[in-house]
Amino acid sequence: MGEQARTHTAALMGDFSPLAMIVIDPFVDQLLDANPAACEMLHIDQTLPLAAPFSHRLSASLPLWVSFTDEALTQKAAWSDDLVMLDMLRQPYRIEVYAQRVDDSSQLLLTLIDRNKAEQRRAKAELGRQHRQGEVGWQRVEQVFERIEKQNQLILGAAGEGIYGLDAEGKTTFVNPAAERILGWSTEDMVGHDAHLMFHHTHADGSHFPVQQCPIHASFSDGQVHHVDNEVFWHKNGEAIPVEYTSTPIFEMGRLVGAVVLFRDIRERKRAEQQLRDALAEVESLKQRLELENEYLQEEIKAELNHRDIVGNSPAVAKLIQQIELVAPTSANVLISGESGTGKELIARAIHAGGTRSDRPLIRVNCAAIPRDLFESEFFGHVKGAFTGAVQDRPGRFELAHGGTLFLDEVGEIPLELQSKLLRVLQDQQFERVGDNRTREVDVRVIAATNRELRDMIEAGHFREDLYFRLNVFPIDSVPLRKRIEDVPLLARHFLQRACLKFNKPGVRIPPAQLEILQRYPWPGNIRELENIIERQVIVTQDRRLMFDDLLLGEAPRKIGRTNPVSAAGHAGAEQKGVALLTEQALSQRKRESAVAALERARGKVSGAGGAAELLGIKPTTLASRLTKWGIDPREFRKS
Repeated sequence: MGEQARTHTAALMGDFSPLAMIVIDPFVDQLLDANPAACEMLHIDQTLPLAAPFSHRLSASLPLWVSFTDEALTQKAAWSDDLVMLDMLRQPYRIEVYAQRVDDSSQLLLTLIDRNKAEQRRAKAELGRQHRQGEVGWQRVEQVFERIEKQNQLILGAAGEGIYGLDAEGKTTFVNPAAERILGWSTEDMVGHDAHLMFHHTHADGSHFPVQQCPIHASFSDGQVHHVDNEVFWHKNGEAIPVEYTSTPIFEMGRLVGAVVLFRDIRERKRAEQQLRDALAEVESLKQRLELENEYLQEEIKAELNHRDIVGNSPAVAKLIQQIELVAPTSANVLISGESGTGKELIARAIHAGGTRSDRPLIRVNCAAIPRDLFESEFFGHVKGAFTGAVQDRPGRFELAHGGTLFLDEVGEIPLELQSKLLRVLQDQQFERVGDNRTREVDVRVIAATNRELRDMIEAGHFREDLYFRLNVFPIDSVPLRKRIEDVPLLARHFLQRACLKFNKPGVRIPPAQLEILQRYPWPGNIRELENIIERQVIVTQDRRLMFDDLLLGEAPRKIGRTNPVSAAGHAGAEQKGVALLTEQALSQRKRESAVAALERARGKVSGAGGAAELLGIKPTTLASRLTKWGIDPREFRKS
């Protein structure tokens, strides 16, 4: 640039102007000259024109500068207040710019105004106007806050809480270092600006926070101290900072001139409170789980199902014990098959007790006793509101058995539509509660039991073959009592000892002859029937000796002493006609056997179509009375 042109430019710019002025050439992208005010503002200490492109000073607002300079060159003048310029230290300035074309050249003379300082000057001017209109003067207000800041300088600097002052218009008057650190705004950023619009403009949920509702600004109207412990201030980077604060009004000469706000960052407290809530929720969940586990265990104790030993020394029992010892230490699923009353649950408990999960509970699910529409909830649990009656979250049996063993008794009763979900849990060890979309992981060993032929159910389409193979990793057959009849004496003595303790009748015994009778009986009800008969006889015995003669009354009567000729003749005639003569006791025994057979065929159903009463041709009330008399529970015969 020539000396004559330099002199001309200096005359245009005014080296002594307090306003920052620069000359640029947008076509060659250069900053050609700058007056002293501009050099001070932009930290220019290099020889002009600058070698670096002017566009390097424009940051992200380059597109706005392009359109702005195009307007100035075309219209010979332009103005904007939304541009940003970087100084030589790469610090941004929000500026107000007035551009004027230099003669007919491609050069532009730009007048730059720092918007932050301009707004502070306007704020002071507004206070001056208010003073002239009779309100508190800006000098006095400024002096009030300067005095507060000066008198408390040490406290403001040392305090860990943020402290800032506001005038009656809501403009910031001073800020302590802690407030700068917490909010990310500098004193220069905040002083003279509306604090509410800067960092208190929005609620924590993102909704707008009108200044009319702000407790801090309420101090300006009611003159009261306001304390709030659950709001947010907004950091310069956009992060919401949970705070508690106290707004205290400031009076001068009896007039309200502003307020001082003391606030505390409570993010750590909030995190600690959330951790405490999470811990309490976990404790409550564990408490609920333990209560349910205890409930199930109490049910087991009341039902006296927690047998400790498998009684017997027959080859069948020896084989069974060997199988238990082989599979118990593993995590393999086990399928126990056998007739009702053969002790399938006792086998499951022995497997659980001999494994690595014995310190965790064995949770039993009687699949035959669960209503069809509640299977999924019983197995996997539900969340509150999942269905009518779901008033709270409830874990399912799989969740309760986590780390332990789940015993699925009567597994053949599980509905076909639920079998696929059960298969998924067995394969992936994952499930969701009813009404919940959160996938939970579980570590459960499954032992299943059935008195049905699952192979036939598979062929009939009532049981999934893939689920069968998943359960039948290690099959065990529970042998009926008639196939291990040599164990009857041991079992009888075992149940006798338990019954004597249960009914407080010590000294009761079974004569050897009566043990022989027990071994001759076929035991259609298996071990459960033997236990029931022993208990019943302990209750009714009067001489502390158990008698079982009635068990064999269905056999041909023995001849005792001499026979009456008429009776003998009648007997012979009856035998020739193929009809056996039965005593009243034998007839009663036959009725009992027929009732048991009918219950088995009707699957435990007493009355109604297809019920045992209909099969026997008697009234349901008559059959119910006989079953009560014989001590037979129809529920033991229920099958699908």
